[in-house]
Amino acid sequence: MQQQSPRHCDRCGCQLSKYNSGTYCSACLRALRLLPPAPEVPQRVWCDPEVRHALATWDFGQTVALIRRQGSLRQEDIAHLTGLSQAFLSMLESGRRRLTNIDKIAGFLNGLGVPPDLAPLAGTAPAPPQPVTEPRADDLDPALPWTATRMVSALHTAVGGSTMDRRYFLAVSGVALTAFVHHWGTAEAEPLVRAAHGSRITPELLDSLQQTTDSLRTMDASAGSGTLAELGDAHLAFLTRLVQHGAYDEAIGRRLAAIIADTATQTGWFTFDSGDHGSALAYLLGALRAAKASGDLRLGAGALSYMAIHSYSTGSPRDAVTAAQAAREKTKHLGAHSLQAMLLTRQARGHAKLGERQAALAVLGQAAEFHARGRTEHDPHWLYWINDGEIHGQTGSCHLHLNEPRHAVASFAQARAALNPSDLRTRALFLSRAASAFFRQGDLDAGCSTAHEALDLADHLHSTRLNEHIHTMLDELQPAHHTTYAQELQERAAVVTGTRSST
Repeated sequence: MQQQSPRHCDRCGCQLSKYNSGTYCSACLRALRLLPPAPEVPQRVWCDPEVRHALATWDFGQTVALIRRQGSLRQEDIAHLTGLSQAFLSMLESGRRRLTNIDKIAGFLNGLGVPPDLAPLAGTAPAPPQPVTEPRADDLDPALPWTATRMVSALHTAVGGSTMDRRYFLAVSGVALTAFVHHWGTAEAEPLVRAAHGSRITPELLDSLQQTTDSLRTMDASAGSGTLAELGDAHLAFLTRLVQHGAYDEAIGRRLAAIIADTATQTGWFTFDSGDHGSALAYLLGALRAAKASGDLRLGAGALSYMAIHSYSTGSPRDAVTAAQAAREKTKHLGAHSLQAMLLTRQARGHAKLGERQAALAVLGQAAEFHARGRTEHDPHWLYWINDGEIHGQTGSCHLHLNEPRHAVASFAQARAALNPSDLRTRALFLSRAASAFFRQGDLDAGCSTAHEALDLADHLHSTRLNEHIHTMLDELQPAHHTTYAQELQERAAVVTGTRSST
């Protein structure tokens, strides 16, 4: 009798009992039954003159504030309706961020349920929508040959070449992330050659282009994503034009594809760090195709490592485990110890999010072993940031996921002592998580002190992801929210992250 393959819960990823014929585990089913009804904007809000004026002047920050006030909604409710992160909405309301992309504006208005007769009130209404061509299977299906044309198509989608919202582009494909992971490992890539009429691409030009990508990476580590997503986007668009219009042989084509893969991965990370989780995946899938064209397995593993972060951060930890395992399997023969250590920490985070303690700790032990062997000449240059502090910090993060605050505090203390002083955002992230661990332990003094250190750094960084961590840290403070220490911390956090109390 053939044994049935295990099934997993659609919500948390845990393995389902063979007696469970549904798609959710019993814990998730109970949680779903307890969930409050989905939020919606009351129809009376659209009759308010202030709301209509805010829409007419494209003041979307004021629009959000008015809708929340008139409709008794929270920022979390608006985030649920529009797909924008709570941190981005906070900055939108405070005037520190603007919503200018037409596709995102359309998604924002549709998510809120703005009546059709009011949507044209938004200033000089956007041009009538053009007919959207359905995405071709050739562009979306990873099972088809991985050609240069499909790589360029994926990159155009990432940098805005498609009029379609990127998240919709990915959704309509019907192709699971695991399919991309599988075919990256098995498909043959078409050689990238174009000896045509364009200007010849020289090795010196490629050196300069790689330096630009490296500079963006360094800026991100020390100051946060800020406007780097826009810079990465522009750099990636230029690289894509070179693929289409330059002249090069196969060797130069491989180098160009490698720079594109590196740049697309970094831009996807910048986009993710700035709070746009939906668009980030399009860059990473484009990077995976470019990495395949380059022939450099390490670049593909790098893209998969960021897909793993994306997955365990957006509710799909099982996909994170799959992506990290696939990357490890394809690169295990390279002798790149630091790369293996990094991938193992990504896999561990997925296991920890799933509550798989034994698997998480086992994988973390392997990561520490690989890291202890030291960096080799086969490790990629872009992985310069792996150090003792990173290993300890990821270990602390896993313990926090597993609700083991005492172990988390100890690991974060080791991370703090070993991190690179110039990697300010990572230090701030780990400090915010350490503060959360202290709060879970009931150590309010240590938690507040550590949280203030995180805010000291956050005040000089531009990272929506860090702001989201700070909001999560403050949630851990709720049992003591009435204390003076807690109130002072909350007030300072509101200033640093650009938010204010809505009371």
